[in-house]
Formats: sequence, structure tokens, C-alpha cells
Amino acid sequence: MTIIAISVLDIVLLALLVVVIAVVLLAGGGSVAMGRRTRAREAGLKRELAQAEDALTQARSLDKGWDRDALIEAARVAAVERFGGEAVTNLQLVQVLDRPGIDADQAIFRFEAADGKEHRITLGRTGGEWGAE
Repeated sequence: MTIIAISVLDIVLLALLVVVIAVVLLAGGGSVAMGRRTRAREAGLKRELAQAEDALTQARSLDKGWDRDALIEAARVAAVERFGGEAVTNLQLVQVLDRPGIDADQAIFRFEAADGKEHRITLGRTGGEWGAE
């Protein structure tokens, strides 16, 4: 019978190696999962943007109050008022609700604030003017 001598240092180094391998595997798996989640989220957002564009085109053809530039400026002003003077980036129209009449219309925007978080803001129209609801 042979007795294998293992020092405490060998055991510590072996345990450290196992921990490092586990961390590398977990980080790699997390990266793959995050990539898949991001791609799925982007596909959903692209569909949502395309639907909003179609709805805006249809609403604009029926009612001239759906001016894209006016909507974007109203959304930017409302976002700055609600979330402070921080920079608003990636402002995107994601939904158009063109209801009968003009005072029931709504436009929903998605944007990122300076804190990097995604926010949504809903605009409504009163007396032909767009503003936050």
C-alpha cells in the first residue's frame, strides 16, 4: 500500500483551481444567456417599432395632428420634465393609439435616461397639443 503525501499547499491550490474553473464556466454561461436574451428582446422591440410606424402612418393619413417631429419634441420635453434635466437618448415611438376624436389619442415612447435605465412615457393630446399624461 502506497501512501500519497499531499501538502496543505497542494490542497489549497487544487481548491483554488476548482473555484477559478467554476467562475470561468459560470461567467461564460451567463454571457451566452445574456446574448440570447438581448437578441430576443431586440427582435421584440423591432416588431414593436414597426407596428408603431405603421400605426403612425395610418393615423397621419387620417388626422394631420400626428406630426412626427412635434411628437418627438413633446416626448423629449415631457421626459426631461419628468426625469429631470438629464440627457434623453434613443427616443423611440413604440405605440400609437389613434382613437376616435383627437383628445383620446395617445403616443407611447421608449427612451433611455442618463442613468442608463429604460423608461416609457405616454403622451396624450388635448386641444390639439401633445403632452405627458
